[in-house]
Amino acid sequence: MQTLILPAPAKLNLFLHITGRRADGYHLLQTLFVFLDFGDEITLRVRDDGAIHRPAGAEGVPEAADLTVRAARLLQQMSGSPLGADIQVLKRIPMGGGLGGGSSDAATVLQGLNYLWRCGLSTDELAALGLRLGADVPVFVRGHAAWAEGVGEQLTPVSLPESWYVVIHPGVHVPTAELFSDPGLTRDCPPITLATFHAGLGINVFQPVVEKRYPEVTAALRWLSRYSNAVLTGSGSCLFAPVSSKQEGETILQCLPNDWFGFVASSANVSPLQQKLLTLSTLHN
Repeated sequence: MQTLILPAPAKLNLFLHITGRRADGYHLLQTLFVFLDFGDEITLRVRDDGAIHRPAGAEGVPEAADLTVRAARLLQQMSGSPLGADIQVLKRIPMGGGLGGGSSDAATVLQGLNYLWRCGLSTDELAALGLRLGADVPVFVRGHAAWAEGVGEQLTPVSLPESWYVVIHPGVHVPTAELFSDPGLTRDCPPITLATFHAGLGINVFQPVVEKRYPEVTAALRWLSRYSNAVLTGSGSCLFAPVSSKQEGETILQCLPNDWFGFVASSANVSPLQQKLLTLSTLHN
């Protein structure tokens, strides 16, 4: 039985703007994605009977609704592969935190099973499949830090200085859909460029909405802001703040309230998943 263990890294949105809406109601975004050297772990085992099973996964998520199972079935359908898989997900990324855990897990399954099943799909083809599962899946499939526009699918690779961050989850799950429907959400940000972002422009438009709805997030923002410039990531409840070193981040976490979860991680221009896949392709070429 062929088995492959792959990372499913978390991401940060260094800023997140909404610049408008399409005719179909989808919001047009601008954001900057970076990956973290922290995330979930996916174990894939090939099955000869064509069945797709998830023996272990996200707590409270039914197997049929799990993005990893949906990703595997979509790849199976599009590739015509007769093979199946057991998918085991070791969850470390908090759900509803805005770190992209579900999207990252789905991307890892697409890439991993494309390799194990020898489907031969290109990165572009896998990214197109990923978009059918969620707007954030393509950036994880492509595996490079990126400036994103459209609904998040128009990706331009970027290279940024790799930095250390403290990430805090204040123990609440934020449903993305309720934020997008909030009447107070800013939906008309003027478009910016990477240069103007570096000059200091760029906010997360979801932050005031989340703070209004979730006092726990406001409390965590105030706490983390005592140490560094704390910002909300994505449309979830997690906050991040840059620090000068891993040691500084760990010192901050020593004071973390008991009912919150936190970690220190380094950003990465090339995702840990992409690094692992490159190593695998080198070994087998």
